[in-house]
Amino acid sequence: MRWRQFFTRIKAFDAGQAREFIARHRPEEMTLLDVRQPKEYRKGHLPGAKLIPLPELGDHIHEVDRSKPTIVY
Repeated sequence: MRWRQFFTRIKAFDAGQAREFIARHRPEEMTLLDVRQPKEYRKGHLPGAKLIPLPELGDHIHEVDRSKPTIVY
């Protein structure tokens, strides 16, 4: 883990705000990150969402493009 990650600004969205953000941006301008378990993801997920289960996030964080806004759910 890098210490700078603890100083990265984050913004919390409620569901409505997230929906508005997604509607205002093209898919390639953001990352939708689903941190649930694969079984939950298979039951339904946001179109274009990338699955990285929370327990595996530390090992796969390099797969998230840090230059784009990321919505984690």
